[in-house]
Amino acid sequence: MSLIRTEELTKSFHGIKAVDNLNLSISEGVCTALLGPNGAGKSTTLNMITGLMKSTSGKIEFDSRHQGDRRKYIGYLPQYPKFYGWMTAEEYLHFSGQLGGLSKQKAITKTEELLDLVGLGQDKKKRIAGFSGGMKQRLGIAQALVHEPKLIILDEPVSALDPIGRREVLELMSKLKDKTSILFSTHVLHDAEEICEDIYIIKGGQVVVEGNLVELQKKYQKPTIYIETEEVLEDWARTIKSMEWLRHMDVKKHKATVTVEDMDKARDALLMNEGLRKLKLVSFEIAKTTLEDLFMEVTKG
Repeated sequence: MSLIRTEELTKSFHGIKAVDNLNLSISEGVCTALLGPNGAGKSTTLNMITGLMKSTSGKIEFDSRHQGDRRKYIGYLPQYPKFYGWMTAEEYLHFSGQLGGLSKQKAITKTEELLDLVGLGQDKKKRIAGFSGGMKQRLGIAQALVHEPKLIILDEPVSALDPIGRREVLELMSKLKDKTSILFSTHVLHDAEEICEDIYIIKGGQVVVEGNLVELQKKYQKPTIYIETEEVLEDWARTIKSMEWLRHMDVKKHKATVTVEDMDKARDALLMNEGLRKLKLVSFEIAKTTLEDLFMEVTKG
């Protein structure tokens, strides 16, 4: 079921369209990634969905089961969150909860629950000024959850973090999928591939690819074999150029990327090829299409 939908959503700045007739449908109970190169319109789109920015035209509709201002049902973590460094984590969530309309007692209860959820229960009395980047992002996610939203929106939640902080936040996002729907923007494709189910790739403010990640990977799958040998491959590569199963081959000294028409025929032929065996095979890998492959294909040019 669709939790939130946009229809022909458009935002112009001085006559230039940053978002151009964008149609999104964010499903309930899934993690959806909004992907695109820098300047594609990701943050502008999220700002309109959250209500922080007015659209030039188009509509945003929230699930009709949840009446009233949609902002009541959305939690948000901006790309560059700001914190009061003199506050403790506990004080900050108490404050955020009451701003979100919770009673004082409810805010206290939610604070304890959420700090444990995001792994900051032992740090609740520490001042935020002393937190690492990953700790601040986890605290930011906690504040986005404090009013029990139906959807949390995260704008580039891991882009500024070191590898440890990134891993902490990604693991937290994986846990949150059982509690709420997630919409997040990113250009870190591996992260999206790891935790999301649905994706939208946008370019120039328009959707160029959308759908379930697994189904899209199958659709854009290109049968490819990666070969590496101890000996140089160039002379041997010329001997297979006329094979009917070969679509394209890129050879660089000891490595070859072979794109084929028929994976079964190509694999059998290559593994039985005496000339290839004599080059002392180091690796022979059947490749899978990655999100990066798809992203580069649809955003190039």
